[in-house]
Amino acid sequence: MKKIAPVLVTLLLIAIMLVIVISRAKQQGYVTVLSGNVELKPVEILPGKYQDTECGMLVNQLKDSAQAVAPDGKTWFFDDVGCLALWADKNKKPDELVMWVYTRDTEAWIDGRAAWYSRADYTPMHYGFAAYATKQEGFIDFQEMSNKMLRGENLTNPYIRKELRGND
Repeated sequence: MKKIAPVLVTLLLIAIMLVIVISRAKQQGYVTVLSGNVELKPVEILPGKYQDTECGMLVNQLKDSAQAVAPDGKTWFFDDVGCLALWADKNKKPDELVMWVYTRDTEAWIDGRAAWYSRADYTPMHYGFAAYATKQEGFIDFQEMSNKMLRGENLTNPYIRKELRGND
């Protein structure tokens, strides 16, 4: 029981924080889904106005943010590309989505499936996957990044963090 108590307390605190964030978002009028994006282009994000559809956190910066646009023009927002990967996996038709990621090297929106992803960057949700337009040594493509997210092979996993970053 002593080993499981800290885990239960942590899960309870996370649940309380999510309830607070979601209820605050409803009061503040944050945007989680936007309709009418018929051009399927990235929407201009104003920091602090949009809320991550997957984790509920506010999108406070363009760096590491992402968007998914459905064929009907509905647009969802994410503060971390890892959240986009998790959410897209739950979508019934992920292949129909246009996914946009904001790259660190060009500071521009590009097709998420054409981007390259680092594995050990500091990102809002601490997953470590940051998008880049230009491939560099050790970078992976969108499909591999998504697979690693779904398997829990990201920096939130202490074994992966130690493997990629050492003892920082």
